[in-house]
Amino acid sequence: MSASGGNKAIIAAFLANMGIALAKFVAWALSGSASMLAEAIHSVADSGNQLLLLLGGRKAKKEADREHPFGYGRERYVSAFVVSIILFSVGGLFAIYEGVQKIADPHELDPAWWWLPLVVLVIAIGLESFSLRTAVKESNEVRKKGQSWVSFIRRSKAPELPVVLLEDTGALVGLTFALFGVGLTLITGNPLFDALGTLMIGILLIVIAVILGIETKSLLVGEGAGRADHDLIVEAISGGPDVQRLIHMKTLYLGPDELMVAAKIALKADKSVREAASDIDEIEKRIRDAVPAARVIYLEPDVYRPSLDPEPPTDAFVFKSSD
Repeated sequence: MSASGGNKAIIAAFLANMGIALAKFVAWALSGSASMLAEAIHSVADSGNQLLLLLGGRKAKKEADREHPFGYGRERYVSAFVVSIILFSVGGLFAIYEGVQKIADPHELDPAWWWLPLVVLVIAIGLESFSLRTAVKESNEVRKKGQSWVSFIRRSKAPELPVVLLEDTGALVGLTFALFGVGLTLITGNPLFDALGTLMIGILLIVIAVILGIETKSLLVGEGAGRADHDLIVEAISGGPDVQRLIHMKTLYLGPDELMVAAKIALKADKSVREAASDIDEIEKRIRDAVPAARVIYLEPDVYRPSLDPEPPTDAFVFKSSD
């Protein structure tokens, strides 16, 4: 996915959340529903998150310089990680705090405006469904055939779509919790249900934030090529007559769209420097043809010497994954 990939989903989510947040604040101010306040803060946090994702995508386009010789691609990972922190603190913790406060000091809903929260929630569910539909459509353009949604969220190197997918899914579930709390409070007259709905929203947001934090932390620390790309790179290096053997290889994503490949390869001992340089150019071409994201390639030519380069373990180049 390109640096601008997922922008339609992000913008759709931002516009939906801004409109929803305003409607929820109005409904909270008139009805006094704690669930509506929690959902309003949730929507505000989501709107800020989408702006952060857009900002991260813009910063990631900066050209490499002396301080950052590999570029700024990881700005997108930083933005996604900050999103998880905001969702946890602003969204989840506030909702839990508000729920606990309403349990300790319950407030009945204003009977004159009992219908407003329900109308706002139903409209919000429709808008969030549209936003989620856009995110799913965008994701299906880059999701591999047969890949599960869990695998897509866990393995995607571009963080924007997984973040929007989780946010929109969480928003829909949160709206259902709010509808549950407000509905039961209106039916029974007991404000405890409204407070419980608020608590459920807070717990949901914290769970989503933790998932996002774990996945984006892994990207920030540094992830290598996935199973399929790893095998394609190994095959591209070893598949030509110019390489005697692949001695050692490491890969690292410098950003969602840029993979670095570093490998030590054994060439024939009688090759001249010119011939070795020509072979390396050909190998780099094969790697880029096999995996276009492999934009930064460092190949170290060597002569294979069993005494100095012992036989690697049988799984040295076998990619292991929980997929």
